[in-house]
Amino acid sequence: MTMESTGSPAQQIAAGYSADGAALELGAVVVDGVCDPGASIRIPLATVNRHGLVAGATGTGKTKSLQVLAEQLSAAGVPVLMADVKGDLSGLSRPGVADGKVTQRAADTGDAWTPTSFPVEFLSLGTSGQGVPVRATVTSFGPILLAKVLGLNQTQESTLGLIFHWADQQGLPLLDIKDLRSVIQYLTSDEGKPQLKALGAVSPTTAGVILRALVNLEAEGADTFFGEPELEPSDLLRVDASGRGVISLLELGAQAARPVMFSTFLMWVLADLFTTLPEVGDVDKPKLVFFFDEAHLLFTDASKAFLAQVEQTVKLIRSKGVGVFFCTQQPTDIPKDVLSQLGARIQHALRAFTPDDQKALTRTVRTYPKTDIYDLESALTSLGIGEAIVTVLSERGVPTPVAWTRMRAPRSLMDTIGADAIAAAASASPLQAEYGQTIDRESAYERLAARMAPPPPVAEQPPAQQVPSPIDLPPPLDLPPMPTPAQPREPGFLDTVMDSPAFKSAMRSAGTVIGREITRSIFGTGRRRRRR
Repeated sequence: MTMESTGSPAQQIAAGYSADGAALELGAVVVDGVCDPGASIRIPLATVNRHGLVAGATGTGKTKSLQVLAEQLSAAGVPVLMADVKGDLSGLSRPGVADGKVTQRAADTGDAWTPTSFPVEFLSLGTSGQGVPVRATVTSFGPILLAKVLGLNQTQESTLGLIFHWADQQGLPLLDIKDLRSVIQYLTSDEGKPQLKALGAVSPTTAGVILRALVNLEAEGADTFFGEPELEPSDLLRVDASGRGVISLLELGAQAARPVMFSTFLMWVLADLFTTLPEVGDVDKPKLVFFFDEAHLLFTDASKAFLAQVEQTVKLIRSKGVGVFFCTQQPTDIPKDVLSQLGARIQHALRAFTPDDQKALTRTVRTYPKTDIYDLESALTSLGIGEAIVTVLSERGVPTPVAWTRMRAPRSLMDTIGADAIAAAASASPLQAEYGQTIDRESAYERLAARMAPPPPVAEQPPAQQVPSPIDLPPPLDLPPMPTPAQPREPGFLDTVMDSPAFKSAMRSAGTVIGREITRSIFGTGRRRRRR
């Protein structure tokens, strides 16, 4: 973008961030160590669904930047879903406290800072956390995401997909972990081995590996996440009585042993929204914004199929009015095909202590537009806490000039509110009545248990009644003659066609394709029945 020829360098940079419509205020431009409070850096609200990246080393201010973004999205009426890995974001529900640092930051950034609280919904993966429990059924979660949680390799992931396919074809609902476990146990039993063999390329050894991974998942308590009632994504698209977007904070709870559950759950929600939300194209503001904290967990050791689906989801979900921000330490944690689709970059300080760090720093610099004002390699290692190198998409869809930005201070509390306060807020939530109690309806476990149960004992037949003697028989009845049996009609043309082997084979093939379309969609997730 061509910058204005007049004004200070800070004002020239800020000119590239001007917006006619609503925008999120990030902070003010810093040049040569001086912050200009009149040189504002902002993201046009209409471009937030072009996605973004918030990156930086530990302790550089990433969490506070997330807090600033969530606050302003909520104030603009946009619901937000955030994974609160460390519990640092619960302060969004309380007004902030002014101190010397906050006052100075407000002066630096030209912010008329006022303490403000925001509407927050506390959610927890499974039933062991402080928040309202949220769940997904196994069949809805799908084999690709579940394979990521279980740490399966590509061969094992493919096998799991075949097992899901078999359960779909057999009409066996996979609602919780015991359902999937019972299906695998059946397929590896003497009774089920012929069907396991018929699936093709499924070895009992691989099925056994998957079964052991499921047992380990249950032992870690993560099984409480799978089941019913399943989260309705529409409950994430809420605003409060004053029109502010509800911020849903997702805690890991007892699933701390598997933090990858966070990122895969968020991908499941994205996939579900993708299949249900209508196309809206470009909108004035997003319908929902996701923040993927610890995003590197989503991509580490991921299969090619998984990465391809993430790329497709990120690319297409924009047209549904949903924005996605990935949060991680290094931009290189994000695959390049995904990184290229992220329009906004908020890069906090990077460390370059090792040769690998230096390589990552060099690759990061290459992802930014050229600038004559900053030496980016030096700038990225010199940023102060709460400062970031920023570039976003303008309202015209072109990258803005690179800006060393001093980020605004959050207006909500920059601290946790405590487990008791979170539990009390969750208990008072309107979602508690719907999601608070676990439902265990009939599914694959019960149906297979009935199938494999021994047959009931045969009841003893009562003794045969004695045939009366001829002298005891009543006189014969005067019955009308029996009608002549109807002769079978000749088969017509339609009957002949429907009975032909070719027609039956075609229908079986069509039924298989249709069945897959009905039960499996993006990421292999199941299209579940809606409660409302």
